[in-house]
Amino acid sequence: MLVVFGIIVIALVLFITEWLPIDVTAILIMVLLMVLGADGVVNLTEISTGEGTSGFSNSATITVLAMLILSSGISQTGVVQIIGRKMSAFAGEDLDKQLLATIGVSGPISGFINNTPVVAILVPVISDIAHKGKTSPSKLLIPLSYASMFGGMLTLIGTSTNILASDVSARLLDHPFSMFEFTKLGIIVLIVGSVYLMTIGHRLLPERVPVEEDYVQEYAIEEYLTEVVVNDDSPIVGTTVADAIDHVEFDADIIQVVRDDAEFIEPIGQKTIRAGDLLRLRADRDTVQQFVDRETLTLSGSPETADDLEPDEVPERTLVEVVVPRGSFLVGESLETSTFRQRYDATVLAFRSRGETVREDMDERRIRVGDTLLVQAAPDSIDRLSQNDDFIVAHEPEEPDYRTEKIPHATAIMAGVIGFVAVPWGAVGAALAGATGIAGFEAMSALSLPILVTALAGVVAMVATGVLKPTEIYDAVEWDVIFLLAGIIPLGMALEQTGGADLLGTLVAATGAYLPAIGVLWVFYLATGLITGVISNNASVVLMLPVAVETADQIGANPFAFVLAVTFAASTAFLTPVGYQTNLFVYGPGGYKFMDFVRVGAPLQLLLSVVTVLGIAFFWGLTP
Repeated sequence: MLVVFGIIVIALVLFITEWLPIDVTAILIMVLLMVLGADGVVNLTEISTGEGTSGFSNSATITVLAMLILSSGISQTGVVQIIGRKMSAFAGEDLDKQLLATIGVSGPISGFINNTPVVAILVPVISDIAHKGKTSPSKLLIPLSYASMFGGMLTLIGTSTNILASDVSARLLDHPFSMFEFTKLGIIVLIVGSVYLMTIGHRLLPERVPVEEDYVQEYAIEEYLTEVVVNDDSPIVGTTVADAIDHVEFDADIIQVVRDDAEFIEPIGQKTIRAGDLLRLRADRDTVQQFVDRETLTLSGSPETADDLEPDEVPERTLVEVVVPRGSFLVGESLETSTFRQRYDATVLAFRSRGETVREDMDERRIRVGDTLLVQAAPDSIDRLSQNDDFIVAHEPEEPDYRTEKIPHATAIMAGVIGFVAVPWGAVGAALAGATGIAGFEAMSALSLPILVTALAGVVAMVATGVLKPTEIYDAVEWDVIFLLAGIIPLGMALEQTGGADLLGTLVAATGAYLPAIGVLWVFYLATGLITGVISNNASVVLMLPVAVETADQIGANPFAFVLAVTFAASTAFLTPVGYQTNLFVYGPGGYKFMDFVRVGAPLQLLLSVVTVLGIAFFWGLTP
């Protein structure tokens, strides 16, 4: 038991510090459990090799994988973006309407498409709504993330956490979630949370990003942008842009070349520098002074606004924000070790990481999930970034390439995936048999299929109908999430099998001497919310559910009520930007500080803790 607790502590430390990527941490958990398990070196975790790798074959893992692919198919059709743009036209410059559009799109849609890709799709749409409507994106992006969490609790498939919790509930209580098991409470949470965001929440949000978009001022990089003229006798005359500056010695980049009133941006690596060229540099003042002292360059001025960096003859945008999601090849890399510049002919002028704006020594900084890069690139390079799942470009491309003709196919497939699970075929068959006298209708109960089967069938249908190309199904999967599930599922099993859940349940159950059952339920909701704020929502569900069930048994309460409390709390993590991936997606584009999430999320977490706990007590009861 102590060994399992030790592994949990190691996992928590790695999740919080991000010393290792979460998928690598998950593999480490599996290795430790198997090495110390039943057929490993010693029998301390009671996990066999088969059980240690069972997370890969677990129905929850495979279902989440299939749902990610289905969500990608929906996004390829552009239906979510189209709805978002229609809401943008409705919103105009009225903040209340913009909030209503943001919440009204992201909330309901997240009930039927995994909420993580919904936010990834809508970040550029909502950013454009804000800028066109003369509103700071900071006022809309946290509401976007929070509303997607509300919507995720409308159905079983709204979030991977629900699917995982359903699997754990089936194992512990033989009670998996039905498709609309908690929809009635989810609707209440969505309404209450939406009213909070539209009345109180947005007033607690500062305008971190200026209403009038200007990245140069927003990222405060004026002093890191300089215009210089190449001297006649400069040693860089005749060299290419790529070779002109020794990046080992100097923290500087040439981002534009101006020659004879013509402005050149990326790709300019192979452009030969001539005497008299005006170069726009990203460099600090000390570095520029070294160039001047060596009589290499002569100071000319500094670009003061984003417009100064946009070439006059190029109508499209050349300066954009790029968010790094989970699964991106940039995660864990630095700009120096990655091939980002070479792949996309792009220059990074600055980036935000966990609320900090980085302008110096960027090449050595490790890039993390949710970091937002300020990128200067040619329009075609920005288009390639927009089309790559490794990035979320915080503005929609001018002419997005969606498969709109496939919208009916994708919609019908998702309806089938949900319908075959949700419709009570047995009851329908019995009713038809009673009405018609045809006994054969009772066989309709066989049509009821688990979500695992319908989701996989939906994937096949997406490819067969051309909604997705065969190669795209692999890119659609967030493999770090799959490995995370595969690693933490056996950890939860070890917690149960070694008696760790019993011990923790006994300790928590002691509060029953001072609190009624509903009070203990509320404690579990708050505890799960706090834990989810520092580790992943999926990990918190796996660790907390066995303890919650054991606690309920010891105080004589309804264990399913405790399962629901943990599930809702883990899927609505508002307190920090790192507890839920949708918060990370909006962290950089909203220009938020860590405390912005606490300021808005803490009152919301407390409000929904009361609403959810009372709702669970009312709908499901607290007595077994």
